[in-house]
Amino acid sequence: MINKNLNKYANRLVNAFLNNKIISPLPVKYTKKISDAQKLRRLCESKIKKPIGGFKAAGTGIPVLKKLKEKEPFYATVYNHNVLKNKKTVKINKFTMGIELEVCYFIKRSFFDLKQKITKKNIKKFITHIAPCIEVVGYRQKKKGIRSLGDLCSDFGANVKFIIGPKKKFKNQNVKNLKTILFNKKINQFVHGNTNTVYINPMNSLRFVLDKLQKDKIKYKKDFYVFTGSSVGVVPILGKGIYKGVIDKLGSVSAKIS
Repeated sequence: MINKNLNKYANRLVNAFLNNKIISPLPVKYTKKISDAQKLRRLCESKIKKPIGGFKAAGTGIPVLKKLKEKEPFYATVYNHNVLKNKKTVKINKFTMGIELEVCYFIKRSFFDLKQKITKKNIKKFITHIAPCIEVVGYRQKKKGIRSLGDLCSDFGANVKFIIGPKKKFKNQNVKNLKTILFNKKINQFVHGNTNTVYINPMNSLRFVLDKLQKDKIKYKKDFYVFTGSSVGVVPILGKGIYKGVIDKLGSVSAKIS
């Protein structure tokens, strides 16, 4: 049986998510521990009937995990209405935490028919495309900063929008140790990074998400994206305008922040 209070707060958060609203912070008892936050996230996601675009890995920076005293990242569902094409505009508010630059993969729906455990050897046959992407992150609640991994997890993984750069057919591209940069020339903001900051590397992060989907017995009937986590951390949005991300050997992606 679902806890009445938990259900009440889940309804509030879902309403905020679907209607682009900001609500008062949820009680800490539902968000501090990752196990409690996972329950709230799953309950919220079960209430949303919109088409799914994919899944994201979050909390993939190992130094951040150590600081928050967590053992591993988590994943969250990403919905189609929050996935945008390259160079699209994203409107932010004061509870938007920042912007990230990531590697994303496009995965065959046949993955969900796999009977064996996902491994380094069999994972590649399910990948059709690879692309750079930008994620704008923020809360649906009136709170700032990250006090626990549960803060992010409970609020739909804190995903606001994803902007997908030009996709390339997957040909076993090596995404280890690639230099990255995210910048806004207009305000002279430049942040450098590396794909190896993403839970060892983006391919390992992808395997983490797919493994969790298997364990949670998630099924979906369409091809889907997996967003693997930021190569530059959460970059504060210091000004509006065009943010461009470049991942060495993979390409570039842009988003207009308004």
